[in-house]
Amino acid sequence: MTAVSDPVLWAAFVVAAVGSYLVRSSFLVLFQRVDEVPPRVERALELVPAAALAALVLPALVAPEGSLALLTPKVAAGGVATAVAWRTESMTWTLAAGMGTLWLLLAL
Repeated sequence: MTAVSDPVLWAAFVVAAVGSYLVRSSFLVLFQRVDEVPPRVERALELVPAAALAALVLPALVAPEGSLALLTPKVAAGGVATAVAWRTESMTWTLAAGMGTLWLLLAL
């Protein structure tokens, strides 16, 4: 692994933080100038949390150690939880079904 000096690492953190701040604040500035958010933009913004969650969860589910692993109890439990979430739209039932499936498969 390549060693990175402390100043370079801190500079990367600062650049990432400033970039993130500028992207977030640009939406505030943009929407102050617009009286009404267009429906297509509003619909796209509603999907951002689900996309961000999927981007965080899916790699940990299908490639936990860096290599693709599709036939695991975690993937099966994730599939069950996805189906339950889609069908019921209930966080409680989704968590119960996903965790119940995972515990059952790990106990076998």
